[in-house]
Amino acid sequence: MRRHIINSTDAVISEALEGLTLAHPNLLRYNAEHGFITRAAPARDKVGLVSGGGSGHEPLHVGLVGVGMLDVAVAGAVFASPTALQVHEGTIAADSGRGVVQIVKNYTGDVLNFTIAGELAGDHDVQTEMVLVDDDLATDTSDPDAPGRRGTTATVIVEKVAGALAERGGDLRQVTTIARRTARHSRTMSLALAAGTHPGSDDPQFDLDAGEIELGVGIHGERGVRRAAFAPADELAASLVEPLVEDLGLRRGAAVLAVVNGLGGETPIELAIVTRAVHRLLADRGITVRRNLVGDYVTSLDMHGFSVTLTPADDELTDLWDAPVRTPALTW
Repeated sequence: MRRHIINSTDAVISEALEGLTLAHPNLLRYNAEHGFITRAAPARDKVGLVSGGGSGHEPLHVGLVGVGMLDVAVAGAVFASPTALQVHEGTIAADSGRGVVQIVKNYTGDVLNFTIAGELAGDHDVQTEMVLVDDDLATDTSDPDAPGRRGTTATVIVEKVAGALAERGGDLRQVTTIARRTARHSRTMSLALAAGTHPGSDDPQFDLDAGEIELGVGIHGERGVRRAAFAPADELAASLVEPLVEDLGLRRGAAVLAVVNGLGGETPIELAIVTRAVHRLLADRGITVRRNLVGDYVTSLDMHGFSVTLTPADDELTDLWDAPVRTPALTW
């Protein structure tokens, strides 16, 4: 049975957001009325960046608000989109007169509510552009009626490079262009050894036998595309890296930004071992890891598993990735 350190299921998100801002008073403020996080010192005369979605993926998005990344992060209930009104208020708060880029993971509720919010912002003379992140290779399909690939860990990369360019004074078109290009060229694959459990619930979202893994899981606890046999870390890493390399068409001499992301229930030791495997797998193919990020950045509550994200790293992306950033979850 899974127990949670909470007061009540109704107050989980509001109390967590309040606690986050108390932990980082120099970086964050909490708008309790509309359920979003802003910078403690709002930026001036720059393109605003707003993102958000269901809670349960922390530190995405609320932990990525700050200099060099987001201006506002809007938080819905666990695995549920924030309302269009929440997103609208967050969009208005992100605007400093040069327009706002909405960074949206490709889930139906998020897309709908950010779209409505963008239209409402236009009524207030706030220009917006939406950037859709759809990096999850497991949900790539040729079905024209399908919603398309889900948005997952590449969201962190998009928020970072777009945030860096906005901080440097890039205009709305420039920030939107780099964000869309980064999203378009990024792919992610995930696997889980155990599902996450909603706060207040005793049962995980799905069950696995001891000898099984779920390959291609989603960050809302969605089952994967297939089950596979549990294996050593090197083999598990290969099951994610190999399809990513193939889909991106990476060849010997290529350079990438690689993110090894924990889904919430794994240990740092496990992530370090996976990172070793990812580097070796890419090196064997003549692919250079120009930059990497390792840790829990896009979680699925306490799901025991990990994801790997690869993005081709040219000089522009590398420069924007290296630009200064100061948020609760990402600082350099």
